[in-house]
Amino acid sequence: MFRKFTQRARNAVLHAQEEAKQLNHPAIGTEHILLGLLREGEGVGAKALLSLGVDLEKLREEVTKVMGESNTAREQQAGDLPITPRAKKVFNLAFDEARLQGVNYVGTEHLLLALLREEEGVAGQVLISMSLKLDEVREQVIILLGGETPSNHQGGQSYNEQPPTPVPPQSKRKGKSKTPTLDAFSRDLTQDATEGRLDPVIGRNREIERVIQVLSRRTKNNPVLIGDPGVGKTAI
Repeated sequence: MFRKFTQRARNAVLHAQEEAKQLNHPAIGTEHILLGLLREGEGVGAKALLSLGVDLEKLREEVTKVMGESNTAREQQAGDLPITPRAKKVFNLAFDEARLQGVNYVGTEHLLLALLREEEGVAGQVLISMSLKLDEVREQVIILLGGETPSNHQGGQSYNEQPPTPVPPQSKRKGKSKTPTLDAFSRDLTQDATEGRLDPVIGRNREIERVIQVLSRRTKNNPVLIGDPGVGKTAI
């Protein structure tokens, strides 16, 4: 899912996970994504908030006050934390915002707009409580991406984030894709394997053989890999 995220957007997601762990929360929610955006600080999303007169430190305090720290004693989980259904919806809405803007990458600005669209999430409620409106934020994002500010123009400077490194020309599919929705919301592992972009799998021969056996069946041939986050299910 995160392959089409800009580096700043990926940083924001990583910061979101760190925020959830520090607060002793079991999963990444919309509130952690917002904290991740604020912690990243240099993306278009944060700049849009600043341009609208939002005090980022005050916003962070409001989010922290609303969600609080978990009082449940638990050992800090190693590896990636799970993502709440509402946070997953935010990521999908971010892809939708990118599509509406006609770009093939997701930046921090799209994450911010998605958080506002998901009004029932903690992040959306806090943003709305600070008098932020979706249309106004979207307009500000467009201004920043065009390299202008509402009151003055500083030599055509653009705040656009660098999109992910493009796929080499020889690996691009020819012509228009027949599955644009799948391309936007999923990852083509076969294509990644063809281009040598998958990490090597070490010490999982038994699991791989079992998957091959299940795939080779005439019926009931859908293998399901079950395990804790970070154990290597995707790699297999």
